[in-house]
Amino acid sequence: MNQLQLSFTGDISGLEAGISIVSDELGFTTVPMGGLPVYVWQETSSPIKVYCNGSNVEIRYPEKIHFFRALGLLVEALRERHEFEIVEQPQFKTNGAMFDVSQGNAIITVPNIKNVLLRMALMGLNMLMIYTEDNYEVEGEPYFGYMRGRYTHDELKDCDDYADLFGIEMIPCMQTLAHLIDALRWERFAAMKEDDDTLLVGYEEAYEFIEKMIVAASSPFRTKRIHIGMDEAWKLGQGRYLLRNGHRRKLDIMTEHLARVLEITKKHELEPMIWSDMYFRAASSDGMEYYETESAIPQDILKLVPPDVQFVYWDYEHHDEGFYVEWIRRHREFGSDPIFAGGIWTWNGYGADYDKTFITTNAALAACKKSGISEVFVTIWGDGGTESSIYENLLGLQLFAEHGYMRELNEDKLKSRFKFCTGGNLDDFYSLTFVDKLPGMEVKEGYFTANASKYLLWQDPMLGLFDKNIEGIGWSGHYAALRQCMEAAQHTNGSYGFVFELMAKLCAVLELKADLGLRLAAAYREGKRDILGHITSVELVDLSRRLEMLRLCHYKLWMQTNKPFGWEVLDIRYGGLAARISSTAARIMDYLEGRVSCLDELEAERLLFNGKPGLVFCCPYRLIATASRLSI
Repeated sequence: MNQLQLSFTGDISGLEAGISIVSDELGFTTVPMGGLPVYVWQETSSPIKVYCNGSNVEIRYPEKIHFFRALGLLVEALRERHEFEIVEQPQFKTNGAMFDVSQGNAIITVPNIKNVLLRMALMGLNMLMIYTEDNYEVEGEPYFGYMRGRYTHDELKDCDDYADLFGIEMIPCMQTLAHLIDALRWERFAAMKEDDDTLLVGYEEAYEFIEKMIVAASSPFRTKRIHIGMDEAWKLGQGRYLLRNGHRRKLDIMTEHLARVLEITKKHELEPMIWSDMYFRAASSDGMEYYETESAIPQDILKLVPPDVQFVYWDYEHHDEGFYVEWIRRHREFGSDPIFAGGIWTWNGYGADYDKTFITTNAALAACKKSGISEVFVTIWGDGGTESSIYENLLGLQLFAEHGYMRELNEDKLKSRFKFCTGGNLDDFYSLTFVDKLPGMEVKEGYFTANASKYLLWQDPMLGLFDKNIEGIGWSGHYAALRQCMEAAQHTNGSYGFVFELMAKLCAVLELKADLGLRLAAAYREGKRDILGHITSVELVDLSRRLEMLRLCHYKLWMQTNKPFGWEVLDIRYGGLAARISSTAARIMDYLEGRVSCLDELEAERLLFNGKPGLVFCCPYRLIATASRLSI
């Protein structure tokens, strides 16, 4: 089969470098003459149009990013037919993604950021944020991001230059109030702390530091837009601020701090946005709830909020389109349209809950279209250690992209576009959901999706803090069958087979470990010493071997995707579990050979985790591994 040759003419100034990159990816060549003629027009008010009559092609596009989506649509269609007309109407001015590299210690390398940007270009997504709490260089602050794999100015500029080839805006995304626990741990910043996580509002040195952060975070990028964070400042005004100033409303403290930070962004001619939750939380009955339907932000505060800041309404939870419509309305009371931020549920652990992701995204983006919201993006958080691969999120990115080019989602088109843009199989990626739950388990409104694989992996074999919750669920058989599916998927997902290789090895571990604690306790209570002996001499040996295979696979994937900083966290977890498996074997042998008369760990009654029946959601490793303190 001859390679496709294309000859571009028309409005292609500034597109050539991007075309060259895409041609290598999609397997076509560009020639000045003699190829299939492609006539290109940029029309700012036009929808995307791709027309082919068999002998020539016309592409009409409004913005640079739309050309690259159109180019992908063209190549995809030419693989199947020679005459066609494709028309798409962009639904949003901004549609993009945000990757968290800070909370889970996973600092995505520049080549992998570029690979994500290329996938986004083919999908037609035009904005990317890399959420960095302390993972960027700040001049004169060597402890900021120390040993945390921080990006250099040149690394971020390189990413921005690459994104610009496709018309993708990279927006710096940082924090200027809370979520700074990793930076504030150092003595250098002690004087400017409200508490271990939050800067001290009103303290002048804190604002000098904030200005240095803002300058450093924004300088690598072309855009004037900047996300300055300010979410989840849980104890605002309750730490050193309270001692210095007495009790004041959180709303007043928040508004005064925002005004001071906006002076800095205005000085540097930046256009800021913030997460909106602190205003809604501060107005709630308990000062904590973001989505309290009975609460309302006082009019005096609404009038004080500056008009030159954009609010980001984040919501990854609700299933009802009407809820999103109402919360968009409430955000508009600040005097401007919010940006909407949804979520891909991959921050749970190893898996990706695409049940929850699809239900919430479909409802949210339908509401955004109905309400006339022009800017949306999807967040990919790294809470709890980032055990998952960034590439598990590809299906979620495609879901946002397809919503961005049609009023109603077409699932057949979603599936074909995903295959074209990534080489991935939609059904295989969707099956990542079942690493954490059995097929058919209902996703209920207000339910924080379960993350069973994380706590079934990391929980202690002898203590089993989650064992009571999984009684009667056939996890071992489930993971045995799922392992076979994941092994098959390694060979049907193009260059992303490694995602499924990791999952196959995880399932191999959980096939033995998921119900290990239940089986140990049952054999001990029933006096079945032969079963205890078999578990010790056969199963725990095999489990140790499988665990090491999982660790080595995970190590290889991490080093291919992320900077090495942060892997030590997972090494500590894997090493700790390996040691506990060894100790479990030793304890059982001590019992079987008469050196101890009982096993106190297995004598202890198993309780429901936090008193909640069934599968639960628990992300912090420190709550999973032990009932004791890992550290103070």
